[in-house]
Amino acid sequence: MLEKIFKLSKNNTTVKTEVMAGITTFMTMAYILAVNPSILADAGMDPSAVLIATAIASFIGTCCMAFMANLPFVLSAGMGLNAYLAYTVVLGFGYSWQMALLAVFAEGIIFIILSLTNVREAIFNAIPLTLKRGVSVGIGLFIAFIGLQNAGLAVDSSTLVTITSFTENFSTHGICALLALIGTLITAALHIKNVRGSILVGILATWLLGILCQLTGLYVPTPDAGFYSLIPTEFISADFSALGKTFGQCFRMDFSQFRLLDFIVVIFSFLFVDLFDTLGTLIGVATKADMLDEEGHLPGIKPALMADAIGTTAGAILGTSTVTTFVESASGVSAGGRTGLTALTSGLLFLLSTLFAPIFIAIPSFATAPALIMVGFLMVSSVTEIRFDNLDESIPAYIAIIAMPLFYSISEGISLGIISYVILNTVTGKAKKVTPLMYVLALLFILKYIFL
Repeated sequence: MLEKIFKLSKNNTTVKTEVMAGITTFMTMAYILAVNPSILADAGMDPSAVLIATAIASFIGTCCMAFMANLPFVLSAGMGLNAYLAYTVVLGFGYSWQMALLAVFAEGIIFIILSLTNVREAIFNAIPLTLKRGVSVGIGLFIAFIGLQNAGLAVDSSTLVTITSFTENFSTHGICALLALIGTLITAALHIKNVRGSILVGILATWLLGILCQLTGLYVPTPDAGFYSLIPTEFISADFSALGKTFGQCFRMDFSQFRLLDFIVVIFSFLFVDLFDTLGTLIGVATKADMLDEEGHLPGIKPALMADAIGTTAGAILGTSTVTTFVESASGVSAGGRTGLTALTSGLLFLLSTLFAPIFIAIPSFATAPALIMVGFLMVSSVTEIRFDNLDESIPAYIAIIAMPLFYSISEGISLGIISYVILNTVTGKAKKVTPLMYVLALLFILKYIFL
């Protein structure tokens, strides 16, 4: 049956290879089950509900990828997109998290419609490659900055931000910041050694060190100050009632403060980031797996994009941020995964992980911070692909890169990157290289700054 469904022989693979590849992919991206609840909790969402929603949405989206596209790509709540929802849309724009989830749902519906056509590919081709890479780098810096803050390493000061004092309040702030720093070095060392699941192992190692510090008295739980016990009280739970705190909440919100134009900008920002993140990941991983045809196209990309859109829509209803294809799928591909059976295996493991929600929820933010910092590094690494000698391309990319962490907003980086690209190329006599769609986007963003 598996042979018939996934065409294993045609893809020169076996059930054993596909299953092992699926396990490998899950191990490399399971950190999202600890990181996503931590990030969305800052937006006021219940961590337990977010974890269950993330796991189930990952299962749904990944199964769609497996059966609709027969590709070894795994989906979950995207890094960068979750940060955008929490820190820009909710904490920045002042929207409720229910409104933010509604925007994610609307994005998913739009993507379902676009995935039935060639519009997504057309939009992807309209944006210059250098600017796409700049957006990826900027998101990486933004995520890393959030990780430094969650670790307690980056704090407010007269210079706006500085490194924390490790000696002041050592049993709480100090030891947590130190453990996060040690955890980052552990994760980096594991990554250098090509250890599979290095990010997840780094999270668990940092957490274990924290537990040892608590047992020896170096870390002192102080609930009133937000420092809780690091030892979980339970390990397995079949109680999924927490999901009710987020399920369907995107349709239950207060429209009294609804601002249509601002809401459209939010939806577009989700669309933009998700669009390029997904397409870029699909092409990058497919290239690594030698799945592209002679023209550089990925056979089955349309159902793959549809799977992404369905996952996003389902995730919004369940109560999590935009679901997208993970670049960590490359780890499964490297292990020999070539079909949807790899994706199905990972999807089933995500579903199984809902039983272990108490463990993931107990992981402290200083233990997940190294994951954010390392994911930021992986995204920033694409800066080497930017040609800085091509100034009319690289300067807009540079503006997008610095705007995201410094203005604490992914959407500001995207907006300023597009506006600067259009203006610089127009005034320097290179207007022909600017696509009509880019002019439209630049105009919309300028109107946003004028009227919002």
